[in-house]
Amino acid sequence: MSLMLKPLLLSRRALLAAGAGLMLAAGFYLNTTIPVHADTPVRGGTLKFATLGLDTSDPHRHTGSLGVQQVFVEALTSIAPDGSIDPWLAEDYSVSEDGLTYTFTLRDGVTFHNGRTMTADDVKANFERIRAEVQRGWLASAMALVEGFEAPDPQTFIVKMTEPYAAFLGLISEAWILAPESEGWDGTITQPIGTGPFKFGEWTPQISLVAPRHDGYWQEGRPYLDAVEFDLRDATDQNALAIRAGDLHVARVPGDALPELRADEQISIQFLRDTTWYFWSFNNRTPNPPFDNARVREAVAYALDKTAYMNFIAGEDGIVTNQLAVPGNFYHDPELHAADKHARPDLEKARSILAEEGVDPSGVTMKVVSWQTPYSEVAAQMLSQLGFKVEHHALDDLGAQQTLGEYEWDLAPMASGPRADIFLRFVRFMSDGPNPVLWGGVQDPELDALINAGVTTVDAEQRRARYLEAWQHIMDRYYTVVVGHAANAFAIRDEVRGYETGFTWSPHRADSGLAHTWLAQQ
Repeated sequence: MSLMLKPLLLSRRALLAAGAGLMLAAGFYLNTTIPVHADTPVRGGTLKFATLGLDTSDPHRHTGSLGVQQVFVEALTSIAPDGSIDPWLAEDYSVSEDGLTYTFTLRDGVTFHNGRTMTADDVKANFERIRAEVQRGWLASAMALVEGFEAPDPQTFIVKMTEPYAAFLGLISEAWILAPESEGWDGTITQPIGTGPFKFGEWTPQISLVAPRHDGYWQEGRPYLDAVEFDLRDATDQNALAIRAGDLHVARVPGDALPELRADEQISIQFLRDTTWYFWSFNNRTPNPPFDNARVREAVAYALDKTAYMNFIAGEDGIVTNQLAVPGNFYHDPELHAADKHARPDLEKARSILAEEGVDPSGVTMKVVSWQTPYSEVAAQMLSQLGFKVEHHALDDLGAQQTLGEYEWDLAPMASGPRADIFLRFVRFMSDGPNPVLWGGVQDPELDALINAGVTTVDAEQRRARYLEAWQHIMDRYYTVVVGHAANAFAIRDEVRGYETGFTWSPHRADSGLAHTWLAQQ
């Protein structure tokens, strides 16, 4: 969620208090029990960790896979477990009265993995690279409002904006700082040199990353582990078996494995504090008839049994809604939730609409593209109830991204995980948004203006109203139909000490994570 910026000069403490208060008021979805151990940290050992993949060696160019980068690169800010903003490589920061100037005081003694001390000039070089080279990335809209960067001394970095930008402090938690001498800096970085507790070691895309310890890490005495070995295959069903066998220490696991895992005394379960949201997206870039008709899309949405779908994904932990945020969240609208006309399936209504629009589903082939997930099969079954000939293409991540980007499909049952700010969900619907394929590549200037109005509004209540107006615009056109939300579960073996999940996928944060983790048994 966005930080509330008030009309006065805000210190970092005031910003943290405002952000934390907003998050606690939101009643975020939490269901995590963290074992308490009194052990003294033990040095050494390799932690085996199965999580979301790493889609690029260039942290500035990621397309959404955010489960690994933070162990080898860090940012000025970090997202706390309650969603508020923590300082990280910046030990303090403030925002000017008009919301246009951000001043960061950097920590002393932070070194890159090559041994060189990080300075404000390095931070400035990273922000300049992101603004100049990453045109459609996560920070593109923020960088478009930047008037300039300054580094008046080695410990001070200043950002000047042309307009207020409420999401800025949260978004820059993904503006990772690398040494400009990193190989590939002028193109695509292939060997990132960061400041994190572990180094970018041996990477096999979609398979693994071995990250050895950085002995010169700025947090004295940390990390405790010799290395972290990441399993990037995202094979959650196999993860559940592997962690019970002791082949993994920490692993992302599916909801249907939780009862059995909870029964194992050697394993505890933690959840990410924010949720993954599940949705059906239509091809909005080059829609095929009859799916270019919003009424036909509405009919398709009536085939969706949200409760059954979310029960299949997350059991009793699934949350059914029609919005980007869960009930209780500051950006959730209870009235809109109560008025969800697709809360329950209505095949009769769906068939009636199709008849009114002159559509005979038996003569229409619907091309459905998805990841290789069980819930996508459930989606295909629900769609077939309307009589469409469903042609389902279940692909691995790269294959799905490529096929979706060709925009020769009709519907995609997909999901998207926790992010640092609600804007990072809305930005996917913008004409120049990052990695828009999961949402059908929307091109809608009116929607762009609505979302921009939200993110540039300082007052929290007004910002909420503008975001909800943008969401109503999306719902009315059936660009995407939200099914619901579920928190991502991680199983953790008892010999793992000091590890806590956070608000987002990040396994390393200012407050906790892998720099604080050790193995009681090696």
